[in-house]
Amino acid sequence: MSDFSLKASVRNDLGKGASRRLRRANEQVPAVVYGGNKDAQSIAVEKTAFYKAIEDESFFSSVITLVIDGKNEQVVVRDLQRHPYKPLLTHADFLRVDATHEITMNVPLHVTGEEACVGIKDQDGELHVLANEVAISCLPKDLPDYLEIDISNVEVGTTLHLSDLTLPAGVTSVDLSHGEDHDNAILSITKMKVRATEDDEDEGGESESGSDGEEDKSAE
Repeated sequence: MSDFSLKASVRNDLGKGASRRLRRANEQVPAVVYGGNKDAQSIAVEKTAFYKAIEDESFFSSVITLVIDGKNEQVVVRDLQRHPYKPLLTHADFLRVDATHEITMNVPLHVTGEEACVGIKDQDGELHVLANEVAISCLPKDLPDYLEIDISNVEVGTTLHLSDLTLPAGVTSVDLSHGEDHDNAILSITKMKVRATEDDEDEGGESESGSDGEEDKSAE
């Protein structure tokens, strides 16, 4: 699990106007932290470190240490609001986590072994990724940055499901916990569709023009 820490301060100046002033100052991002049997608290997160953290995919599936006026809170990201056309964060929601209680998160799914995949390399197949994330449940200490599946030995015509994933110790699939009917497909290797090449099209065009020429001669 990655280690992320962000500095923040309690925000007492509330309201839309206050949030706009905070964003214009361009040093902090308005946010709220809630949950964990505590009242919701409005905070402002140090912008530079925050923007750097969100460049890392694992940030969104990690337990983050929020240092709020010197006091640590263990949280996960629940929502990020962005400007409609500028590369700016306008607000963030953080959920407090408890080391003794499981949390539910969506974590990225990484597919490996594509270059060596039997179905693609030797059987003219193509990969179709059907899920980029997987919903899991676990204690905060067991939260993985991502899940991984190796397709090196997967043959054409194969579909892999959630049940084909090897989950780390202490991690369960949210969907599979609801029964076999929720064993959703995550990827498939299918036969590549045959497409007409430009050479085939050119040959077809030449034969047609040749045919037209013969008809013109016979007409004479």
